[in-house]
Amino acid sequence: MAEVKNKQVVLKDYVSGFPKESDLNIIDSTITLKIPQGSNDVLLVKNLYLSCDPYMRNLMNKPQDSLSSRAFTPQSPLGGYGVSKVLESGHKDYKEGDLVYGVTKWEEYSLIPAAQVIFKIEHTDVPLSYYTGILGTPGLTAYAGFFELGTPKKGENVFVSAASGAVGQLVGQFAKLHGCYVVGSAGTKEKVDLLKNKFGYDEAFNYKEEPDLDAALKRYFPEGIDIYFENVGGKTLDAVLLNMRIHGRIPVCGMISQYNLTQHEGITNLAHIIYKRIRIQGFIVADFHHLYAKFWEFILPHVREGKAVYLEDIAEGLEKGPAALVGIFSGQNVGKQVLVVARE
Repeated sequence: MAEVKNKQVVLKDYVSGFPKESDLNIIDSTITLKIPQGSNDVLLVKNLYLSCDPYMRNLMNKPQDSLSSRAFTPQSPLGGYGVSKVLESGHKDYKEGDLVYGVTKWEEYSLIPAAQVIFKIEHTDVPLSYYTGILGTPGLTAYAGFFELGTPKKGENVFVSAASGAVGQLVGQFAKLHGCYVVGSAGTKEKVDLLKNKFGYDEAFNYKEEPDLDAALKRYFPEGIDIYFENVGGKTLDAVLLNMRIHGRIPVCGMISQYNLTQHEGITNLAHIIYKRIRIQGFIVADFHHLYAKFWEFILPHVREGKAVYLEDIAEGLEKGPAALVGIFSGQNVGKQVLVVARE
C-alpha cells in the first residue's frame, strides 16, 4: 500500500498566556492507508470535521501546569473531538464506511484506538458537522448541565454567560423550551442581536459595555437568578454570586476568562454560597456520555422541525486550523467553531 501525504496541525511548544497562530505549525507528514498488522482494536479514519473547543487551551500547557492528564505533546498533532469516516477497521463493531464521532487527531488521516470512538453516527439526515456541536459534545454539555445539574423549574430565572458560543446558544433555547426567563451575555453587538433574534433569549447584553456587572444583573434580574450556567468565571461569577436567589444552582461548564492568565482572578463574594445555600457543581461532559441516547431523543425532533437552531462558524481546510482555534479565545467566532478537513 502506497504512502500518501497527511497534512497535520502540530503544537510547536508549550504555551504561556494567550495562544498565537505562530504557536501552531502546518506540516506535511505521510501515512500508509493500512492498519498495521496485529493492530487489533484500531481504526484507520479519514477526518471530516474537527471541533475547536476552549478546553484545548489547557492542553497546550506544560504537563505540570495542565489540569488534564492528556496535555498535548510539542511537535505532535493536536487532538480533539471530530467526525471521521472509517477506511479500515480492526474492531468488530466498526466497518469501512462507518461514520464515527470521538477523539481524533488534527490531520487528514488518523490511526485511533476504537476506545476513543464515543459513538457511531446513525442519523445522517442532519448535517454531519452538527455532531461537533448540537448533536455532540456541546449539545450534551448544555443538556446535562442545564437539566441534570440545573434542575430547572418552569418560570425560573436563568443567566448564561458566553451565551452565543457552542454550548451557550443551546442552554438558552433549552431554558425557553422549559418555560424559563433567560438572559445571556456576550462580547459584541452582533452576538447580542443573535441571542435575542435567533436563539430566543428574552434579553441579552454586551458585558464589555457594562462597567458594573452587578448593576447590569440587577437590571435584568430584579428578583435574582435561580440558575447561572457558568462558562467564563472571574468577574462575571463574582457579580453573579451577589445576585443569586436562595437555593440557586450554578453548573460550572467552563471558565474561559481564566484560561490564558498566568495569575488567575480571585472571587470575593463566596460567602453568598453559604447564606443563599447555593449549589455549585463543576462537570465534564464525559460524566454524562450514558445520556446520549436520551439526549438525541429529546433534541433530534427539535432540530428536524427547526425548533432548535444552531449557528456554526465554518473554517475550510486544515491550514485554517491555527486561526480558527486561536480565534475562539478572543471571541472571533460567531457560533460554534468548526474546522472542515474534508466533506466526504
